[in-house]
Amino acid sequence: MNKVYCSTGALIGQPNNRDYRLIRKYAKKLECDGFEFMMYSTWYGKEKEIIKELIDTGLSFPIMHCEKHIGEYLGKNEDGEYKTAKEKFEKNCIMAKSIGAKKMVMHLWDGTYSDKTFENNLKGYAEVLKIANQYNIDLLIENVVCNCSSPMIHWMELVKEYPDIHFIFDTKMAQFHNELELIYEEKNEYLWKKHIKHLHINDYAGGYKEWDKLKTLPIGVGNIDFYRFFSYIDQTQYNGDYTVEATAFSENGEVNCDMLNGCFKFIKKNKKNC
Repeated sequence: MNKVYCSTGALIGQPNNRDYRLIRKYAKKLECDGFEFMMYSTWYGKEKEIIKELIDTGLSFPIMHCEKHIGEYLGKNEDGEYKTAKEKFEKNCIMAKSIGAKKMVMHLWDGTYSDKTFENNLKGYAEVLKIANQYNIDLLIENVVCNCSSPMIHWMELVKEYPDIHFIFDTKMAQFHNELELIYEEKNEYLWKKHIKHLHINDYAGGYKEWDKLKTLPIGVGNIDFYRFFSYIDQTQYNGDYTVEATAFSENGEVNCDMLNGCFKFIKKNKKNC
């Protein structure tokens, strides 16, 4: 059976001081099958205490989202050897291994710098992949938004250079670039059979590259046709899992568990084998 997970990033953010101890509190109210742990840059130096807290919760963390700025370090490559990016990535791999995560989500490019020097990110992938393999972690590259090109174009470049690469497909990111329709094209069906190993399920309420509307929304709030989406991936025989990332915390830090549970129920109702 496919599993439906909740991103800890949906629960924890600046309004509640990125307090990782809140995972334990809200997990009791959530009807998901486990969690995708999101690492923040402000947590470096606290890895041991965070690992202990996560293990002590008794919860399942089968997948981890590595700290997003690593991709930016890869792009800039200011030290000429990807040293900073590799050091930070290994810290993330150690955390993943410690909490039992078998998969690692990565923004290969990120931030305002984004894909400005994608040739560095393309080469840098090989460097972080070596580290992931050392920890027996399946590295998944996400179709994150771009400033210069588009996620699908970069995915194609990566597949050409690394034929065995694995991806995680994010519905919101694709819709932001008007690329959601591309996944329905017959010529791209091979992505589902060989490369896409996990899904981020989020809605989007804007048009093409409307940056001020780039917010992670729950299913049904935006303009993505999820009935069509789930019907299609059933045809592809996709057998991976799902993570809901919809931002659930308010300006005062309180978490809307009912909203998240609604997303979990929608996926389980509309996707076979969940």
